[in-house]
Amino acid sequence: MNFDELWPGGPRFYQAEGSFRLSTDSVMLADFSAAVRAKSIIDLGCGAGVVTVLLHRSHPAAAIDGVEIQPESAALCRENLAANGFSSDGILTADLRRHREFLTAGAYDLVVSNPPYFPVGSGYTAPDASRASARDERDCTLADLCTAAAYLCRFGGAFTLVHRPERLSEIFCTLTANDLEPKRLRMVHHRPGTAPSLVLIEARRGGKPGLTVEAPLVLCNSDGSDSAEARRIYHRGE
Repeated sequence: MNFDELWPGGPRFYQAEGSFRLSTDSVMLADFSAAVRAKSIIDLGCGAGVVTVLLHRSHPAAAIDGVEIQPESAALCRENLAANGFSSDGILTADLRRHREFLTAGAYDLVVSNPPYFPVGSGYTAPDASRASARDERDCTLADLCTAAAYLCRFGGAFTLVHRPERLSEIFCTLTANDLEPKRLRMVHHRPGTAPSLVLIEARRGGKPGLTVEAPLVLCNSDGSDSAEARRIYHRGE
């Protein structure tokens, strides 16, 4: 098993053979979520723990838990937390669809998730079960996720997630159906003038209507070099 550093001297992550590499999605979600004040946080579908570790860095005083259905990924999350000097006691190997059986309602100020993006049967699926579970909604649909997030968020608490822009209408409808009001939206673009590849959303449980659309997050300049914001997020050129 090898490890990667997100930036020189920064957080390190062990990567099991055949597992997902460090993804832009998780890093962008953690950066987006850093703006939310929280003393109690849970990462739903925490995988190998990239978001969980980064949330420990942005919220050093917070108690942070995680739920992961795949035992191998949950074990890797615990290893990555330990490798970065954080406790792994709050990482549960469990099915978040059964959240009422092992978690307390309204216990968290902030719920975060980098969920599967694609409905089952919508196209290519990975042959490996762990990778397929992370990509496809076979173990957790968007409706399952929002139901769990609404249960776990305190009234006024935040739910942040990263997803695909083509599902934005469905995401908003599912959030509001669960009393999670979209309050903040940011599109992520690879280069200026390109269509967005990701969308970052913050919803509030019991929030009043009113959505703030933030300036787009552009990762690369027109010449392919890192944008100033990408350099900030990845601590490059400091």
